[in-house]
Amino acid sequence: MSDWSLWLKSLHIMAFAAWMAAMWYLPRLMVYHVDKVVGGDSSETFKIMERRLLKGIATPAMILTFVFGIWLAIVQNQFSDGWLHAKLLLVLLLAGCHGFLAGQVRKLARDERP
Repeated sequence: MSDWSLWLKSLHIMAFAAWMAAMWYLPRLMVYHVDKVVGGDSSETFKIMERRLLKGIATPAMILTFVFGIWLAIVQNQFSDGWLHAKLLLVLLLAGCHGFLAGQVRKLARDERP
């Protein structure tokens, strides 16, 4: 394995760690948010926090995870490996979860509560 591959793998893991941290924290913010009065100061603060977490950390980290992961697979010529196909399926499920949470953030921003 070349030094280049090790750098890509490190960047991929760091981006994934940031993405997962945001994905774990975002639902927690939403749980606190739904308890707040619609239109109140704390509700507006939670809207800002959720938007910044999603657009400032989670989505960029997801994109970087994809970019570094695909780049790493190209450099190491791993697209024919079966384990990578299974991993890509799991990554697509995580991306779907990310999309679901983004939709919930949009609903909360419009003051729609479950």
